[in-house]
Amino acid sequence: MTRVTADMAVSLDLVGAGRDQSREHPFGPRVGERLHQAWMFDHAEDHADELAAITQARAYVMGRHMFGPDRGDWDLSWTGWWGPEPPYHGPVFVLGREPREPVEMEGGTTFHFVTDGIDAAVEQARAAAGGGDVSIAGGVTTLNAALAADLVDELRLHVVPFTVGEGLRVFDGVPDLSLVPVSARATPDVTHLTWRRP
Repeated sequence: MTRVTADMAVSLDLVGAGRDQSREHPFGPRVGERLHQAWMFDHAEDHADELAAITQARAYVMGRHMFGPDRGDWDLSWTGWWGPEPPYHGPVFVLGREPREPVEMEGGTTFHFVTDGIDAAVEQARAAAGGGDVSIAGGVTTLNAALAADLVDELRLHVVPFTVGEGLRVFDGVPDLSLVPVSARATPDVTHLTWRRP
C-alpha cells in the first residue's frame, strides 16, 4: 500500500527556508546550506539510514520553488538544482501555476508539472508509484499544504541546532494536526524525529 512520507530539514525554530530565496541562495542567505551540509554531506555515513529513507520513494511531489528560483513564466533552460542526474530516479510532480512540458533527466528522473493543486499532484504521484511510497520532497509551503490536506502518513523532521528567527516554517497554517511519535535520534549534527498519523 502506498504511503505518503515527508522529510524536511528545519532549524530549531522550524524554519525550512528563508523568504528571500534566489538562484544564489536557494534556501535564503540566512539559512544557506546550514540545514543540510553537516549531516547530508560532511557526515553522511552517520546518517545513512535517514538518507536512504528519503530516497526510497517511488514518486515525489515538490513545489515550484524547490524545483527552481524563477517566478512567473518558466525559464525553460532551467532543469533543477541538481545537475543532469537528480537524486530522485523516478517521477517528480512539481506544483505550479504555469503549465510546462515534462523534463526528462538522466538516471530515470522526469519532472512533471501540475497546475491543479496538492491533491492532484499527490494523486498523480500515487498512481506513478505503483504501490511504492510517495515522498513530499519540499519545500515548506508544499509540505504545509500536504499536512493541511491530511495527505501525509509519516512526517520526518531533521532538526539542525541553530535558529533563524524568520522564514518559512513547518506547520504554519496547518490546523488541528494530531501525530503519533514513532522515533527520535539525536546526533551532534541533527536530531531526527519521526511521527505518523494515528
